[in-house]
Amino acid sequence: MVKYILKRILYVIPVMFGVLIIVFALKSIMPGDPVDMILSSDASAEERQAKREELGLDKPIAVQFAVYVKGIVTELDFGTSYKTNQPVFNELMQRFPITFILAIGSVFAGTLLAIPLGILSAIKQYTWIDSLVLVFSMLAVSIPSFWFALMCLSLFSVELGLLPAIYDGSLGSWIMPVLVIALASMSGLTRITRSSMLEVIRSDYIRTARAKGQTEWNIVIRHAFRNALIPILAAIGNSLGAQLGGALIIETIFGMPGIGKYITDAISQRNFPAVQGGVILLAFTFTIVNLLVDLSYTFVDPRLKGTIITAPRQKKKTAAV
Repeated sequence: MVKYILKRILYVIPVMFGVLIIVFALKSIMPGDPVDMILSSDASAEERQAKREELGLDKPIAVQFAVYVKGIVTELDFGTSYKTNQPVFNELMQRFPITFILAIGSVFAGTLLAIPLGILSAIKQYTWIDSLVLVFSMLAVSIPSFWFALMCLSLFSVELGLLPAIYDGSLGSWIMPVLVIALASMSGLTRITRSSMLEVIRSDYIRTARAKGQTEWNIVIRHAFRNALIPILAAIGNSLGAQLGGALIIETIFGMPGIGKYITDAISQRNFPAVQGGVILLAFTFTIVNLLVDLSYTFVDPRLKGTIITAPRQKKKTAAV
């Protein structure tokens, strides 16, 4: 099991290296000169050249990339913000808790709604309840998040005055952002829960449990749901990783000082180090979340632990034969 965990952790290295290459390549081909964003228009040619040398922009692209990667690996140096002249890593760490709490809260709220709806839809298949749940999930996935956020602002802040329109750190300012993102994550998870439960409740051991006289609640929760949990966990993990990056627009609408708004502001200001650092941090977080979800499978279904341990041995035996 330890070898499997180490192997999965090592897989993170090529993934992140690929992300670094893509992000740095996109930054290199983008039009515009970073020096123009830092110095004023009346700066002399000598000042501009000195600034380029200070930023390392006079070196070849390959050298710039090697220096950038070395700085991240050895010193967690994501560069210096062109706008504030502060380390990008420090600015990201100040904003990361907001984005992480928003993603966790929205996925948690969506899961609390999606799993019961998906189970109920599977149990009541082909009834009006099943149809209502499917229609609701389709509507939820079809509604653009930015439109729903604006409608919530109009109703709860402007018309009713119940919630603050802009994030101010209070508990009430979290409600609308979490609600908007939870609606998007809930729709897909509801359908996955339904389909996974439908596959399980048709199994022979479910019919055997009913024949033994067990209650329907015990059959659904203890037997069916537990065996249908792996696809649901995968969906929750993917949803959490997606919301870490997908909260970009929502944070901007509600004025939340998270990484999403930080990247949005950096794009409009052509603050390349801030954009690079934000994308890399979100990609790393998404990779770690997927790694934790993969490892959680063995706790949900202990049979997978035996499969993971015996798989390398079986490969060796096959190669020996």
